[in-house]
Amino acid sequence: MKLILLSGGSGKRLWPLSNESRSKQFLKVLRNQNLQMESMMQRVWSQLKSADLTGSVYVATSKSQSEIIQSQLDSSIRLIVEPERRDTFPAIALACTYLHSVVKTDANETVCILPVDPYVENQFFSVLKELETMQALSDCEILLIGVKPDHPSEKYGYIVPDEGSSKGPCMRVNRFIEKPGKHRAQMLMEENALWNCGIFAFKLGYMVSLLQHRGIPVQYEKLRSAYSTLPKTSFDYEIVEKTSKLAVYPYNGSWKDLGSWETLTEELDTSVLGKGTLSESCRNTHVINELDIPIKVIGLSNIVVAASPDGILVADKSASTKIKELMDDDDQRLMYEERRWGWYRVLDYAHDLGGNERLTKKIIVHAGKNPSYQIHYKRKEVWMILSGEGLFALNNRLNRVSAGDVLQIPAGAGHSIKATTNLEMIEVQLGSELVEEDTIRLFMTWDQIEEYCLGRG
Repeated sequence: MKLILLSGGSGKRLWPLSNESRSKQFLKVLRNQNLQMESMMQRVWSQLKSADLTGSVYVATSKSQSEIIQSQLDSSIRLIVEPERRDTFPAIALACTYLHSVVKTDANETVCILPVDPYVENQFFSVLKELETMQALSDCEILLIGVKPDHPSEKYGYIVPDEGSSKGPCMRVNRFIEKPGKHRAQMLMEENALWNCGIFAFKLGYMVSLLQHRGIPVQYEKLRSAYSTLPKTSFDYEIVEKTSKLAVYPYNGSWKDLGSWETLTEELDTSVLGKGTLSESCRNTHVINELDIPIKVIGLSNIVVAASPDGILVADKSASTKIKELMDDDDQRLMYEERRWGWYRVLDYAHDLGGNERLTKKIIVHAGKNPSYQIHYKRKEVWMILSGEGLFALNNRLNRVSAGDVLQIPAGAGHSIKATTNLEMIEVQLGSELVEEDTIRLFMTWDQIEEYCLGRG
């Protein structure tokens, strides 16, 4: 069996901690068994490891999330990167063509599609290991996992099974109901309807045949080139709801989508993360603060206060899902990003009447890591090393640097740095256009950079 983890999201539902490159699955707000903070994705990866499933895993994601995945999990993680963000049908189609034409996976092998951030207990992953057998027993084209609801939720879609058609532990699917009102949800529970948790299993050959029938390329590189022509729609709508032979396995265990501040804070083991204080009169109130300034909350209950370099949110928990509506027209520059080599935080951004821009960042490069060897033509940079030691590459030359050093990087100069110990520095960018498109990456690994520099280019 091959497991495809879908890692997407626009980063709006848990703003301001989440953004386009740091969606909800990357927020380190949960505590693991060793009392260390971890993200939802790290939690799922740990559970997959315990179930001995990581050898079968590929992660389908966008370019903007590929580095943070490598940073949080493993630099060797197998990624299938979308050329642009669309929806779950294009992402799954691309992943299947990768398995078919690059990995050369057998057409009869089962593919399981799994969201990257379900909040579940370990036994859930034992069920995943049985999906291949269960699909064969159920004689279906697509097998879903449905969760037995413990309350009438309006946040989830429902799967209504045909209870007279059981084959082993699975049942045929009668119909789907999308996010009903509370009264309708209660009636669905009485019909033994299940929450749709977005997990699908099918034979790879089935999906490849569907794509061929629709005239969609089944060679990975060809589909990447034609990716923008695929319908921007969900896998549920495009495939699942149009499939006649559907079965569902009822999972009778704990499952949650921590997709809102209300549901996420229910799983936090403390009321305050970061600098903050709640008065004794506060009830069911949480502060999650990534800033270096304290937050004080007095006499307010059932609210969440979240603060990051991207902004500050104060919301009634029951209304916190409306943040996505307020973010629809927001095009603010990202103020925090986690990369494969460390992270950066924007401290200041300004531009003058002459059209020049200035951007100041605090950057942490982890020991043994390095950003790419790159060139910018529309800006120069100044780096000031605050702490740590490293090797600085500039125009084919290597120099040792340490705390107190100030490094000048002219426009058009190739440059990078490798941290020999954890390295903290301030970067100031000065130029006419401070955009990602002005970054030309020549080498990614330090071995490549060192070979290039020692050979003097």
